[in-house]
Amino acid sequence: MTLDSDRIVHLEAELRSPAINIRKEALDELAEAPPEIALPILQRLATEPDFALRRLAVMGFGNHPTQASFEALQAILEDEHDANVLAEAANSIFEFGDPAISILQDVYRRHDHWLVRQTVLALFTEGNRPSVLLSAAVEAIGNDNPMLKETGILALAQLADSDESQAAFETLERMARDNRWRNRWRAAIALKLFDTPDAKQLLAKLKQDEHFRVVAAALDSDLD
Repeated sequence: MTLDSDRIVHLEAELRSPAINIRKEALDELAEAPPEIALPILQRLATEPDFALRRLAVMGFGNHPTQASFEALQAILEDEHDANVLAEAANSIFEFGDPAISILQDVYRRHDHWLVRQTVLALFTEGNRPSVLLSAAVEAIGNDNPMLKETGILALAQLADSDESQAAFETLERMARDNRWRNRWRAAIALKLFDTPDAKQLLAKLKQDEHFRVVAAALDSDLD
């Protein structure tokens, strides 16, 4: 795709438009531009005071899988403080594969905002690194944020057929006995993917739970 100098200037102005649809169209057009044109524009956006423009920039970097984009996203994840921008940067850098995993682990450890951690944890469920997912899920379960805790419990379901299945089951077993019904409920949902005698025995106990949602989730395992 060829852009003349006037179109480049207008495109950058459109990226700063107050209208979201114009920004989106400009970002889509920039995705088709060569990296040598797109990246300088995105670098300038990434330094804007407006977090929405910085978020747009990290989305744009994900459209250009180059080493320069990777390094830009890595720097943003080290220096950025806004959770919305960090979460979007995590999504973008994940597309770079294995080199991004250790960076995302560091982001997960350093930032306690629920949106950042929820995003990174969700990304780890899409990967094929059971030990990474187990560590992140266990940390989420130990968090005080109920939403993040529940996400961690559900994430353990992805480990049912992995080398970490026993460790994941042991954590779910603990959650199945938790005094908060929502944690038992999420544990029942996750346990459905564990096809072992211990998991089935635990689900049988949850079918007798005092809360109807826990019972329903446990009974639902019979339909799968």
